Amino acid sequence: MGKTKRKGCIGMSEEIKIVKYNPQWTIDFVQEKCILSSLLGDQAIAIEHIGSTSIPGQEAKPIIDIFVGVSPFSELAYYRSILDSELYHYIQTGMSSRYLFYKYTDGVWTHNIHIIPYNDEFYNRNELILRDYLREHPELVQKYGELKRNSAKNFNVNLDEYTRSKTDFIQHVIDVARTKKGLPLQDVWTNELK
Repeated sequence: MGKTKRKGCIGMSEEIKIVKYNPQWTIDFVQEKCILSSLLGDQAIAIEHIGSTSIPGQEAKPIIDIFVGVSPFSELAYYRSILDSELYHYIQTGMSSRYLFYKYTDGVWTHNIHIIPYNDEFYNRNELILRDYLREHPELVQKYGELKRNSAKNFNVNLDEYTRSKTDFIQHVIDVARTKKGLPLQDVWTNELK
């Protein structure tokens, strides 16, 4: 399963490869969920598979994205002390109330672990809304796959540009999904109300 090899700047200068959906991703998520649950104990209120690898049939970078909703939400040093620094590498994202750790398995980037506060709005987060809506609309999964392949060709090693090139599609899907749920619209980059 073509995983991304670790080179230089973690995750930021690596070739972006989009691969066909692999059912193993669900198994990989469950295994990591068990590990995270044992490490974080009762503080891990919710552990959810997000991102393209969580959507059946969706082409994706072969990296498992996981939301870990915790309560209480502690300082970064606490999570660094729990997560093995040989496997989990903290990445500064500039996002408030979120810690992102890349996980490497045998030198291969395999997971993104997003540690976020658990609260009443946890399941109204855009990442979960996008996942659930795409799971319900396979016609959009195919369209999103085409967009991802084209973006990977155009922005081969620029992860930020690759991500931003998908913004219009993601914003449209989230707007439709949030409207359907009766939720206020949010900008996908800032999570501010539109």
